[in-house]
Amino acid sequence: MRLETNSIESGPDCRGNNSSPPLITFYVYYDLQRTPTMEETVEDPPTSAVLLDHCHFSQVIFNSVEKFYIPGGDITCYYTLTQHFIPRRKDWIGIFRVGWKTTREYYTFMWVTLPVNLNSESSKQQEVQFKAYYLPKDDEYYQFCYVDQDGVVRGASIPFQFRPENEEDILVVTTQGEVEEIEQHNKELCKENRELKDSCVSLQKQNSDMQAMLQKKQEELETLKSINKKLEQTMQEQKDCWELELLQLKEQNQKMSSENEKMGVTVDQLQAQLSNQGKEMEKLVQGVQDKTEQLEHLKEENGQLFLSLTEQREHQKKLEQTVEEMKQKETTAARKQQELTDQNMELSKRLSENKIIYNVLQREKEKIEKENDFLKRENSSLLSYLNCDSLSHQVPTSSQGGTRQDPGLVFGNPYSGIQESSAPSLLSIKKCPVCKSDFIDDGFDHDLALEQHLQTLSLNCPICDKTFPAKDKQIFEDHVFCHTL
Repeated sequence: MRLETNSIESGPDCRGNNSSPPLITFYVYYDLQRTPTMEETVEDPPTSAVLLDHCHFSQVIFNSVEKFYIPGGDITCYYTLTQHFIPRRKDWIGIFRVGWKTTREYYTFMWVTLPVNLNSESSKQQEVQFKAYYLPKDDEYYQFCYVDQDGVVRGASIPFQFRPENEEDILVVTTQGEVEEIEQHNKELCKENRELKDSCVSLQKQNSDMQAMLQKKQEELETLKSINKKLEQTMQEQKDCWELELLQLKEQNQKMSSENEKMGVTVDQLQAQLSNQGKEMEKLVQGVQDKTEQLEHLKEENGQLFLSLTEQREHQKKLEQTVEEMKQKETTAARKQQELTDQNMELSKRLSENKIIYNVLQREKEKIEKENDFLKRENSSLLSYLNCDSLSHQVPTSSQGGTRQDPGLVFGNPYSGIQESSAPSLLSIKKCPVCKSDFIDDGFDHDLALEQHLQTLSLNCPICDKTFPAKDKQIFEDHVFCHTL
Protein backbone atom coordinates (compact mmCIF):
# COMPACT_ATOMS: atom_id res chain seq x y z
CA MET A 1 0.00 0.00 0.00
CA ARG A 2 1.41 3.43 -1.01
CA LEU A 3 0.11 6.94 -0.17
CA GLU A 4 0.71 9.79 -2.68
CA THR A 5 -0.60 13.36 -2.84
CA ASN A 6 -1.85 15.13 -5.99
CA SER A 7 -2.99 18.74 -6.38
CA ILE A 8 -5.32 20.31 -9.02
CA GLU A 9 -6.83 23.73 -9.51
CA SER A 10 -10.62 24.13 -9.55
CA GLY A 11 -12.54 26.25 -12.05
CA PRO A 12 -14.42 29.50 -11.39
CA ASP A 13 -16.70 29.66 -8.37
CA CYS A 14 -20.43 30.08 -8.41
CA ARG A 15 -20.15 33.89 -8.68
CA GLY A 16 -18.02 33.69 -11.83
CA ASN A 17 -14.80 34.88 -10.19
CA ASN A 18 -11.60 33.40 -11.60
CA SER A 19 -9.20 35.12 -9.16
CA SER A 20 -7.19 33.07 -6.62
CA PRO A 21 -8.48 29.57 -7.48
CA PRO A 22 -8.34 27.20 -4.48
CA LEU A 23 -5.87 24.34 -4.44
CA ILE A 24 -7.33 20.86 -3.79
CA THR A 25 -5.15 18.05 -2.49
CA PHE A 26 -6.05 14.38 -3.01
CA TYR A 27 -4.51 11.23 -1.58
CA VAL A 28 -4.09 8.31 -4.02
CA TYR A 29 -3.19 4.81 -2.82
CA TYR A 30 -1.35 2.20 -4.89
CA ASP A 31 -0.82 -1.46 -4.23
CA LEU A 32 2.79 -2.53 -4.63
CA GLN A 33 4.26 -6.01 -4.55
CA ARG A 34 5.56 -6.89 -1.05
CA THR A 35 8.99 -8.47 -0.76
CA PRO A 36 9.86 -10.99 1.96
CA THR A 37 11.67 -9.90 5.15
CA MET A 38 15.34 -10.50 5.80
CA GLU A 39 16.78 -13.38 7.81
CA GLU A 40 18.35 -12.37 11.05
CA THR A 41 22.08 -13.16 11.12
CA VAL A 42 23.01 -11.24 14.31
CA GLU A 43 22.32 -11.63 18.02
CA ASP A 44 18.66 -11.21 18.92
CA PRO A 45 17.90 -8.04 20.89
CA PRO A 46 16.27 -8.13 24.33
CA THR A 47 12.47 -8.06 24.02
CA SER A 48 9.48 -8.44 26.30
CA ALA A 49 5.79 -9.05 26.14
CA VAL A 50 4.99 -5.71 27.85
CA LEU A 51 1.85 -4.09 26.40
CA LEU A 52 1.74 -0.55 25.00
CA ASP A 53 0.08 0.84 28.14
CA HIS A 54 3.27 0.22 30.14
CA CYS A 55 5.65 1.91 27.70
CA HIS A 56 7.13 5.42 27.89
CA PHE A 57 7.18 6.97 24.43
CA SER A 58 8.37 10.46 25.47
CA GLN A 59 11.84 9.63 26.80
CA VAL A 60 13.40 9.36 23.31
CA ILE A 61 12.27 11.74 20.53
CA PHE A 62 12.86 10.90 16.86
CA ASN A 63 13.76 13.85 14.59
CA SER A 64 13.60 14.48 10.83
CA VAL A 65 11.53 11.38 10.04
CA GLU A 66 10.42 11.40 6.38
CA LYS A 67 6.93 10.44 5.23
CA PHE A 68 8.48 7.85 2.89
CA TYR A 69 11.92 6.43 2.05
CA ILE A 70 13.06 5.28 -1.39
CA PRO A 71 13.77 1.51 -1.47
CA GLY A 72 17.30 0.35 -2.24
CA GLY A 73 19.11 3.00 -0.20
CA ASP A 74 20.43 3.26 3.36
CA ILE A 75 18.40 5.38 5.78
CA THR A 76 19.62 7.30 8.83
CA CYS A 77 17.49 7.53 11.95
CA TYR A 78 18.01 10.69 14.08
CA TYR A 79 16.83 10.74 17.69
CA THR A 80 17.25 12.86 20.85
CA LEU A 81 17.67 11.57 24.42
CA THR A 82 15.72 13.51 27.07
CA GLN A 83 17.29 14.55 30.36
CA HIS A 84 15.42 11.92 32.42
CA PHE A 85 16.60 8.99 30.30
CA ILE A 86 19.96 7.20 30.63
CA PRO A 87 20.90 4.82 27.76
CA ARG A 88 22.42 1.39 28.45
CA ARG A 89 24.63 -1.01 26.52
CA LYS A 90 21.91 -3.37 25.27
CA ASP A 91 19.49 -0.65 24.04
CA TRP A 92 18.42 -0.92 20.39
CA ILE A 93 16.29 0.78 17.73
CA GLY A 94 13.94 -1.36 15.68
CA ILE A 95 11.66 -0.88 12.68
CA PHE A 96 8.14 -2.04 13.56
CA ARG A 97 5.11 -2.40 11.34
CA VAL A 98 2.31 -0.08 12.47
CA GLY A 99 -0.11 -2.00 14.67
CA TRP A 100 2.51 -3.95 16.62
CA LYS A 101 1.60 -5.15 20.12
CA THR A 102 4.89 -6.23 21.73
CA THR A 103 8.59 -5.58 21.08
CA ARG A 104 9.01 -9.10 19.74
CA GLU A 105 7.29 -8.02 16.49
CA TYR A 106 10.24 -5.98 15.15
CA TYR A 107 11.22 -6.28 11.47
CA THR A 108 14.88 -5.32 11.84
CA PHE A 109 17.00 -3.52 14.43
CA MET A 110 20.33 -1.79 15.11
CA TRP A 111 22.24 -1.46 18.39
CA VAL A 112 22.51 2.11 19.69
CA THR A 113 25.84 3.80 20.41
CA LEU A 114 26.36 4.98 23.99
CA PRO A 115 27.32 8.69 24.21
CA VAL A 116 30.65 9.58 25.81
CA ASN A 117 29.29 12.41 28.00
CA LEU A 118 25.60 12.46 28.87
CA ASN A 119 25.76 16.03 30.26
CA SER A 120 26.68 17.70 26.95
CA GLU A 121 24.00 18.80 24.47
CA SER A 122 25.80 17.15 21.54
CA SER A 123 25.62 13.75 23.29
CA LYS A 124 21.83 14.05 23.46
CA GLN A 125 21.61 14.12 19.64
CA GLN A 126 22.26 10.59 18.31
CA GLU A 127 21.81 8.70 15.04
CA VAL A 128 21.88 5.16 13.72
CA GLN A 129 22.02 3.93 10.11
CA PHE A 130 20.01 1.02 8.65
CA LYS A 131 21.44 -0.77 5.62
CA ALA A 132 19.23 -1.10 2.55
CA TYR A 133 19.57 -4.91 2.46
CA TYR A 134 17.76 -5.30 5.82
CA LEU A 135 14.93 -2.81 5.14
CA PRO A 136 11.34 -3.88 4.31
CA LYS A 137 10.44 -4.27 0.63
CA ASP A 138 6.66 -3.74 0.92
CA ASP A 139 4.63 -0.53 1.08
CA GLU A 140 3.19 -1.03 4.60
CA TYR A 141 3.51 1.71 7.21
CA TYR A 142 6.43 1.33 9.63
CA GLN A 143 7.89 3.37 12.50
CA PHE A 144 11.11 3.59 14.52
CA CYS A 145 10.95 2.46 18.17
CA TYR A 146 13.67 2.84 20.83
CA VAL A 147 13.75 -0.25 23.11
CA ASP A 148 15.94 -0.48 26.24
CA GLN A 149 17.73 -3.59 27.43
CA ASP A 150 14.70 -4.56 29.54
CA GLY A 151 12.54 -4.75 26.40
CA VAL A 152 10.53 -1.60 27.24
CA VAL A 153 9.76 0.97 24.51
CA ARG A 154 11.12 4.42 25.41
CA GLY A 155 10.21 6.32 22.20
CA ALA A 156 8.40 5.92 18.86
CA SER A 157 8.44 7.91 15.62
CA ILE A 158 5.68 8.91 13.22
CA PRO A 159 4.69 6.28 10.59
CA PHE A 160 6.49 6.17 7.22
CA GLN A 161 6.63 4.00 4.06
CA PHE A 162 9.19 2.49 1.70
CA ARG A 163 8.12 3.41 -1.86
CA PRO A 164 9.57 4.92 -5.05
CA GLU A 165 9.47 8.66 -5.54
CA ASN A 166 7.56 8.77 -8.88
CA GLU A 167 4.28 6.95 -9.38
CA GLU A 168 1.42 7.22 -11.83
CA ASP A 169 -0.92 10.07 -10.89
CA ILE A 170 -4.72 9.79 -10.96
CA LEU A 171 -6.77 12.94 -11.50
CA VAL A 172 -9.87 13.22 -9.34
CA VAL A 173 -12.47 15.99 -9.89
CA THR A 174 -14.67 17.14 -7.06
CA THR A 175 -17.41 19.77 -6.61
CA GLN A 176 -17.22 23.09 -4.71
CA GLY A 177 -19.51 21.76 -1.99
CA GLU A 178 -17.23 18.83 -1.39
CA VAL A 179 -14.28 21.22 -1.29
CA GLU A 180 -16.00 23.34 1.37
CA GLU A 181 -16.89 20.18 3.27
CA ILE A 182 -13.23 19.08 3.08
CA GLU A 183 -12.08 22.52 4.26
CA GLN A 184 -14.55 22.39 7.16
CA HIS A 185 -13.32 18.92 7.99
CA ASN A 186 -9.71 20.19 7.83
CA LYS A 187 -10.58 23.02 10.24
CA GLU A 188 -12.13 20.54 12.66
CA LEU A 189 -9.07 18.33 12.33
CA CYS A 190 -6.79 21.33 13.00
CA LYS A 191 -8.79 22.22 16.09
CA GLU A 192 -8.69 18.62 17.25
CA ASN A 193 -4.93 18.59 16.50
CA ARG A 194 -4.38 21.65 18.70
CA GLU A 195 -6.38 20.07 21.52
CA LEU A 196 -4.40 16.87 21.13
CA LYS A 197 -1.14 18.86 21.22
CA ASP A 198 -2.21 20.61 24.46
CA SER A 199 -3.21 17.24 25.88
CA CYS A 200 0.13 15.80 24.72
CA VAL A 201 2.04 18.58 26.51
CA SER A 202 0.09 17.90 29.70
CA LEU A 203 0.67 14.16 29.34
CA GLN A 204 4.38 14.72 28.74
CA LYS A 205 4.58 16.75 31.93
CA GLN A 206 2.74 14.05 33.84
CA ASN A 207 4.99 11.48 32.20
CA SER A 208 8.12 13.32 33.31
CA ASP A 209 6.77 13.54 36.87
CA MET A 210 5.87 9.85 36.83
CA GLN A 211 9.29 9.05 35.37
CA ALA A 212 11.01 10.89 38.22
CA MET A 213 8.83 9.02 40.70
CA LEU A 214 9.58 5.75 38.88
CA GLN A 215 13.31 6.50 39.05
CA LYS A 216 13.00 7.02 42.79
CA LYS A 217 11.04 3.78 43.17
CA GLN A 218 13.62 1.96 41.06
CA GLU A 219 16.37 3.20 43.36
CA GLU A 220 14.41 1.93 46.35
CA LEU A 221 13.86 -1.35 44.50
CA GLU A 222 17.59 -1.63 43.81
CA THR A 223 18.25 -1.11 47.51
CA LEU A 224 15.78 -3.85 48.41
CA LYS A 225 17.28 -6.11 45.75
CA SER A 226 20.74 -5.62 47.21
CA ILE A 227 19.41 -6.49 50.69
CA ASN A 228 17.61 -9.50 49.28
CA LYS A 229 20.77 -10.53 47.46
CA LYS A 230 22.75 -10.36 50.69
CA LEU A 231 20.12 -12.47 52.43
CA GLU A 232 20.16 -14.99 49.59
CA GLN A 233 23.93 -15.05 49.73
CA THR A 234 23.78 -15.70 53.48
CA MET A 235 21.23 -18.43 52.90
CA GLN A 236 23.39 -19.95 50.16
CA GLU A 237 26.41 -19.96 52.45
CA GLN A 238 24.34 -21.62 55.17
CA LYS A 239 23.03 -24.10 52.65
CA ASP A 240 26.57 -24.87 51.49
CA CYS A 241 27.54 -25.40 55.09
CA TRP A 242 24.66 -27.82 55.55
CA GLU A 243 25.56 -29.62 52.34
CA LEU A 244 29.13 -29.88 53.59
CA GLU A 245 27.91 -31.30 56.86
CA LEU A 246 25.66 -33.69 54.94
CA LEU A 247 28.61 -34.73 52.80
CA GLN A 248 30.66 -35.29 55.90
CA LEU A 249 27.83 -37.39 57.34
CA LYS A 250 27.69 -39.38 54.14
CA GLU A 251 31.43 -39.94 54.28
CA GLN A 252 31.10 -41.00 57.90
CA ASN A 253 28.25 -43.27 56.86
CA GLN A 254 30.42 -44.84 54.20
CA LYS A 255 33.25 -45.29 56.62
CA MET A 256 30.92 -46.85 59.12
CA SER A 257 29.47 -49.11 56.41
CA SER A 258 32.93 -50.23 55.38
CA GLU A 259 33.88 -50.79 58.98
CA ASN A 260 30.68 -52.76 59.58
CA GLU A 261 31.38 -54.90 56.55
CA LYS A 262 34.88 -55.53 57.78
CA MET A 263 33.71 -56.29 61.28
CA GLY A 264 30.91 -58.50 60.07
CA VAL A 265 28.12 -56.29 61.35
CA THR A 266 24.78 -57.79 60.66
CA VAL A 267 22.34 -56.42 58.15
CA ASP A 268 19.91 -55.45 60.91
CA GLN A 269 22.44 -53.20 62.54
CA LEU A 270 23.25 -51.57 59.21
CA GLN A 271 19.55 -51.04 58.55
CA ALA A 272 19.13 -49.50 61.99
CA GLN A 273 22.03 -47.11 61.30
CA LEU A 274 20.57 -46.25 57.94
CA SER A 275 17.19 -45.55 59.51
CA ASN A 276 18.89 -43.31 62.06
CA GLN A 277 20.70 -41.47 59.32
CA GLY A 278 17.40 -41.12 57.44
CA LYS A 279 15.91 -39.54 60.53
CA GLU A 280 18.88 -37.20 60.74
CA MET A 281 18.32 -36.33 57.11
CA GLU A 282 14.69 -35.58 57.86
CA LYS A 283 15.82 -33.37 60.74
CA LEU A 284 18.22 -31.56 58.41
CA VAL A 285 15.45 -31.07 55.85
CA GLN A 286 13.21 -29.79 58.61
CA GLY A 287 16.02 -27.44 59.66
CA VAL A 288 16.25 -26.17 56.08
CA GLN A 289 12.51 -25.55 56.07
CA ASP A 290 12.81 -23.72 59.39
CA LYS A 291 15.60 -21.56 57.95
CA THR A 292 13.40 -20.82 54.93
CA GLU A 293 10.59 -19.72 57.23
CA GLN A 294 13.06 -17.55 59.14
CA LEU A 295 14.12 -15.98 55.83
CA GLU A 296 10.48 -15.18 55.03
CA HIS A 297 10.10 -13.72 58.49
CA LEU A 298 13.20 -11.62 57.92
CA LYS A 299 11.72 -10.36 54.67
CA GLU A 300 8.54 -9.32 56.51
CA GLU A 301 10.64 -7.58 59.16
CA ASN A 302 12.55 -5.85 56.36
CA GLY A 303 9.26 -4.49 54.99
CA GLN A 304 8.24 -3.31 58.45
CA LEU A 305 11.64 -1.67 58.91
CA PHE A 306 11.22 0.08 55.56
CA LEU A 307 7.83 1.46 56.69
CA SER A 308 9.38 2.53 59.99
CA LEU A 309 12.20 4.23 58.08
CA THR A 310 9.63 6.13 56.03
CA GLU A 311 7.88 7.30 59.20
CA GLN A 312 11.21 8.34 60.70
CA ARG A 313 12.01 10.36 57.58
CA GLU A 314 8.66 12.16 57.86
CA HIS A 315 9.34 12.82 61.55
CA GLN A 316 12.82 14.09 60.62
CA LYS A 317 11.26 16.49 58.09
CA LYS A 318 8.94 17.83 60.81
CA LEU A 319 11.92 18.27 63.13
CA GLU A 320 13.83 20.10 60.41
CA GLN A 321 10.85 22.43 59.92
CA THR A 322 10.76 23.06 63.70
CA VAL A 323 14.52 23.78 63.72
CA GLU A 324 14.06 26.19 60.81
CA GLU A 325 11.32 28.03 62.71
CA MET A 326 13.55 28.21 65.81
CA LYS A 327 16.38 29.61 63.65
CA GLN A 328 14.04 32.27 62.29
CA LYS A 329 12.95 33.20 65.83
CA GLU A 330 16.59 33.30 66.92
CA THR A 331 17.41 35.56 63.97
CA THR A 332 14.54 37.88 64.92
CA ALA A 333 15.72 37.98 68.56
CA ALA A 334 19.29 38.67 67.45
CA ARG A 335 18.04 41.49 65.22
CA LYS A 336 16.09 43.01 68.13
CA GLN A 337 19.11 42.63 70.42
CA GLN A 338 21.25 44.38 67.79
CA GLU A 339 18.71 47.20 67.60
CA LEU A 340 18.76 47.54 71.41
CA THR A 341 22.57 47.50 71.34
CA ASP A 342 22.57 50.23 68.70
CA GLN A 343 20.13 52.26 70.78
CA ASN A 344 22.31 51.73 73.85
CA MET A 345 25.39 52.85 71.91
CA GLU A 346 23.50 55.91 70.69
CA LEU A 347 22.40 56.75 74.25
CA SER A 348 25.96 56.20 75.51
CA LYS A 349 27.24 58.50 72.79
CA ARG A 350 24.69 61.14 73.74
CA LEU A 351 25.58 60.71 77.41
CA SER A 352 29.27 61.22 76.64
CA GLU A 353 28.41 64.29 74.60
CA ASN A 354 26.27 65.62 77.45
CA LYS A 355 29.13 64.97 79.88
CA ILE A 356 31.52 66.92 77.65
CA ILE A 357 29.00 69.74 77.33
CA TYR A 358 28.50 69.63 81.10
CA ASN A 359 32.27 69.92 81.63
CA VAL A 360 32.42 72.82 79.17
CA LEU A 361 29.53 74.53 80.95
CA GLN A 362 31.12 73.82 84.32
CA ARG A 363 34.35 75.43 83.21
CA GLU A 364 32.48 78.34 81.77
CA LYS A 365 30.62 78.62 85.07
CA GLU A 366 33.92 78.67 86.97
CA LYS A 367 35.24 81.26 84.53
CA ILE A 368 32.11 83.37 85.04
CA GLU A 369 32.45 82.98 88.81
CA LYS A 370 36.05 84.20 88.55
CA GLU A 371 34.90 87.12 86.45
CA ASN A 372 32.15 87.74 89.00
CA ASP A 373 34.71 87.77 91.82
CA PHE A 374 36.85 90.12 89.76
CA LEU A 375 33.86 92.38 89.21
CA LYS A 376 33.07 92.25 92.94
CA ARG A 377 36.63 93.32 93.74
CA GLU A 378 36.43 96.00 91.09
CA ASN A 379 33.11 97.13 92.55
CA SER A 380 34.70 97.27 96.00
CA SER A 381 37.57 99.36 94.63
CA LEU A 382 35.09 101.62 92.91
CA LEU A 383 33.12 101.96 96.14
CA SER A 384 36.28 102.85 98.02
CA TYR A 385 37.12 105.29 95.27
CA LEU A 386 33.68 106.84 95.58
CA ASN A 387 34.13 107.16 99.31
CA CYS A 388 37.43 109.00 98.77
CA ASP A 389 35.80 111.17 96.13
CA SER A 390 33.00 112.16 98.51
CA LEU A 391 35.56 113.20 101.12
CA SER A 392 37.46 115.26 98.57
CA HIS A 393 34.27 117.06 97.61
CA GLN A 394 33.51 118.00 101.20
CA VAL A 395 36.76 120.03 101.56
CA PRO A 396 36.10 122.53 98.74
CA THR A 397 32.57 123.00 100.03
CA SER A 398 33.84 124.22 103.34
CA SER A 399 36.43 126.36 101.68
CA GLN A 400 33.80 127.57 99.32
CA GLY A 401 31.75 128.56 102.29
CA GLY A 402 34.76 130.41 103.57
CA THR A 403 35.04 132.26 100.30
CA ARG A 404 31.46 133.14 100.57
CA GLN A 405 32.34 134.57 103.98
CA ASP A 406 35.36 136.23 102.41
CA PRO A 407 34.02 138.87 100.11
CA GLY A 408 37.49 139.60 98.80
CA LEU A 409 37.66 136.38 96.61
CA VAL A 410 35.40 137.20 93.72
CA PHE A 411 36.22 134.12 91.56
CA GLY A 412 36.54 131.54 94.40
CA ASN A 413 39.53 129.42 95.48
CA PRO A 414 41.80 128.70 92.49
CA TYR A 415 43.30 125.55 94.19
CA SER A 416 40.02 123.82 94.92
CA GLY A 417 40.18 121.72 91.63
CA ILE A 418 43.55 120.25 92.51
CA GLN A 419 41.99 117.60 94.77
CA GLU A 420 39.35 116.76 92.23
CA SER A 421 41.90 116.19 89.50
CA SER A 422 44.05 114.06 91.77
CA ALA A 423 41.24 111.53 92.55
CA PRO A 424 41.06 109.87 89.12
CA SER A 425 44.69 109.02 89.35
CA LEU A 426 43.65 105.87 91.26
CA LEU A 427 42.60 104.27 87.87
CA SER A 428 45.42 104.30 85.33
CA ILE A 429 45.29 103.35 81.60
CA LYS A 430 47.69 100.59 80.39
CA LYS A 431 48.55 99.34 76.89
CA CYS A 432 48.25 95.60 76.09
CA PRO A 433 51.54 94.12 74.82
CA VAL A 434 49.61 91.60 72.60
CA CYS A 435 46.83 93.57 70.89
CA LYS A 436 48.37 97.04 71.54
CA SER A 437 45.00 98.26 72.88
CA ASP A 438 44.36 100.33 76.08
CA PHE A 439 42.76 98.82 79.19
CA ILE A 440 42.01 100.31 82.67
CA ASP A 441 44.22 99.35 85.62
CA ASP A 442 42.53 99.74 89.03
CA GLY A 443 45.89 100.28 90.70
CA PHE A 444 45.49 97.41 93.17
CA ASP A 445 46.53 94.27 91.17
CA HIS A 446 48.32 95.04 87.91
CA ASP A 447 49.01 91.34 87.02
CA LEU A 448 45.39 90.29 87.58
CA ALA A 449 44.10 93.08 85.34
CA LEU A 450 46.55 92.10 82.59
CA GLU A 451 45.64 88.39 82.93
CA GLN A 452 41.90 89.13 82.71
CA HIS A 453 42.49 91.26 79.66
CA LEU A 454 44.55 88.49 77.99
CA GLN A 455 41.79 85.94 78.77
CA THR A 456 39.37 88.10 76.83
CA LEU A 457 41.77 87.90 73.85
CA SER A 458 42.13 84.05 73.85
CA LEU A 459 39.90 80.96 74.04
CA ASN A 460 40.98 77.91 76.11
CA CYS A 461 39.79 74.35 75.27
CA PRO A 462 38.03 72.92 78.38
CA ILE A 463 39.27 69.38 77.56
CA CYS A 464 42.90 69.64 76.47
CA ASP A 465 43.62 73.28 77.68
CA LYS A 466 44.71 74.31 74.19
CA THR A 467 44.61 78.09 73.59
CA PHE A 468 43.11 79.73 70.50
CA PRO A 469 43.01 83.46 69.58
CA ALA A 470 39.66 85.19 70.11
CA LYS A 471 39.41 85.95 66.40
CA ASP A 472 39.55 82.17 65.61
CA LYS A 473 36.32 81.38 67.42
CA GLN A 474 35.04 79.04 64.64
CA ILE A 475 38.27 76.97 64.79
CA PHE A 476 37.91 76.77 68.58
CA GLU A 477 34.31 75.48 68.30
CA ASP A 478 35.32 72.87 65.67
CA HIS A 479 38.16 71.72 67.95
CA VAL A 480 35.81 71.26 70.93
CA PHE A 481 33.31 69.40 68.69
CA CYS A 482 36.05 66.96 67.59
CA HIS A 483 36.45 65.83 71.23
CA THR A 484 32.78 64.70 71.23
CA LEU A 485 33.27 62.34 68.24
